[in-house]
Amino acid sequence: MTQTIVRPTDAAEVRVPRLQNKVAIVTGAGSGIGRATAELFHREGAMVVAVDQVAAGLAQLPADERMQSVVADVSRRADDERAVATAVDRFGRLDALCNVAGIVDRLLPVGELTDEVWEHVLAVNLTGPMLAMRAAIPAMLLGGGGVIVNISSIGGLFGARGGAAYAASKHGLIGLTKNVAATYGREGIRAVAVCPGAVDTGISLGGDPSPRGLEALNATLPANPRAAAALEIANLILFLASDEASFVNGAAIVADGGWTAA
Repeated sequence: MTQTIVRPTDAAEVRVPRLQNKVAIVTGAGSGIGRATAELFHREGAMVVAVDQVAAGLAQLPADERMQSVVADVSRRADDERAVATAVDRFGRLDALCNVAGIVDRLLPVGELTDEVWEHVLAVNLTGPMLAMRAAIPAMLLGGGGVIVNISSIGGLFGARGGAAYAASKHGLIGLTKNVAATYGREGIRAVAVCPGAVDTGISLGGDPSPRGLEALNATLPANPRAAAALEIANLILFLASDEASFVNGAAIVADGGWTAA
């Protein structure tokens, strides 16, 4: 009887986690796309600093030495700096920053917009990512580079997919992403924007939507709309944060199930 000897070169290839030994910050990690991203990064070998304003959501994430939760308000400079310091102090470096945290605005058009809504939405959706990037970039440069993935929206490409403050913030975030990509790309930092369509995250509009804004949004809907699962967007973020996307820089990538294709 002949015995077959299986040598390492003959065995099935061992899959290496896509973010093995990488250190990542994920904001908005307590729910929705942020939680799906933090959990996926953790499964793919990353050390994750999970940031959210709500501690209860962070408590649902895996509890081990590779997951560090930080309760923080991303619109506050000191909180963003604390998140970056936590990554560097705890894990020694920073390889990826995923700015997922964001809020919506009840589809309010300009004529119905209050100063408070405008300032709050811009603070979270645009100033927050800028503050996080400003804190993260020096740490990434010290480590030889890194990846920034900013979650914009198709509302950052088209005017009717959100209220005025939301659309302005998400348009601005794409511009900010492109500026970072152009400015720091030669130093090893990539920056990419993801533009999801409808995503099933359970996020609240914060009140009744504006009838005028809702009418404008409904006029854009495809015949058979489908909301993405949060994990579908997280899978795209994972690819962009991995070395597999090493030549992707400065892009605004749409993931909307074909909503804007027609």
